[in-house]
Amino acid sequence: MLAAEEACCHTGDGDERKSHHSDKLKKNLTTRLNRIEGQIRGIKGLIEKDTYCDDVLNQIAAIQAALNGVGKLLLEGHLKSCVVERIREGDQDIIDELLVTVNKLMK
Repeated sequence: MLAAEEACCHTGDGDERKSHHSDKLKKNLTTRLNRIEGQIRGIKGLIEKDTYCDDVLNQIAAIQAALNGVGKLLLEGHLKSCVVERIREGDQDIIDELLVTVNKLMK
């Protein structure tokens, strides 16, 4: 679980919103994404070697699960910090934004 202070979105210069993740969370996410990147390269190699389709599909499922894990970590931090903060500020548009994002994640 993430502490609220580990991921906090705020408006930077202009209207651009930015996240400020803790170094620990950034390292965790980067490690996960590097692993996923390696898995994708591995699938490319499997296809080039004419590996049995079911084996490739199982690797794809593993990558999708890993990406979902990254998404869950980011969503948790976003809910606990950015969304809560914006609701406290009276910004109800964050709910619609969140619903659009969750719908995209659930496809």
